[in-house]
Amino acid sequence: MRTLIFGVLFLAAFLLGSVPFGIIIAKIKGVDLKKVGSGNIGATNVLRSIGKWPAAITLCGDILKGTLAVAFARYFEAGPAWEGLIGISAILGHNFSVFLGFRGGKGVATSLGVLMIYSPLAAFLTLIIWLAVVVLTKYSSLGALISFALLPLNVFLFDTGDKEKALITLLIAVIIFLRHRENIQRLLKGTERKIGHRI
Repeated sequence: MRTLIFGVLFLAAFLLGSVPFGIIIAKIKGVDLKKVGSGNIGATNVLRSIGKWPAAITLCGDILKGTLAVAFARYFEAGPAWEGLIGISAILGHNFSVFLGFRGGKGVATSLGVLMIYSPLAAFLTLIIWLAVVVLTKYSSLGALISFALLPLNVFLFDTGDKEKALITLLIAVIIFLRHRENIQRLLKGTERKIGHRI
């Protein structure tokens, strides 16, 4: 029965993660987010294409998806491994939304939302590192890559040395890097857009 419940939670997390807040908010503003800027559905492209407040709402919505997924898992006493996997399901839902033909975003905000419940200190450190890199370089993607590259180490060092959580967060970091392949190429070529750059 518990396995069935966790399976339902896994599916529900994927569907929750699939909700494309950026697309919805942009549509309200009369903008097709997939056809402007980078074409990404996340807050960074909303910021470039529409403005600060729509981007802030998108960011909060995308974070909340990850937070709720892990919170529900914890409510049903899923345990750290299942909590992490259910959180990853929400991230994958954002990245491969069923409402967008299994296309989606990069998963940074939703991953941060997962961490807020799963490993709050690691979430805080990830956010601080991301902010520091963005302030210094103005590249949101570089901030994500560096902060999530350090995530498993931060979890291992500062979350009671939990190897299980470190493994889960390593998987999250791998997903982030895979979804940022094009950004990595643009960073290497010097053609990556800086944060706040309007189209």
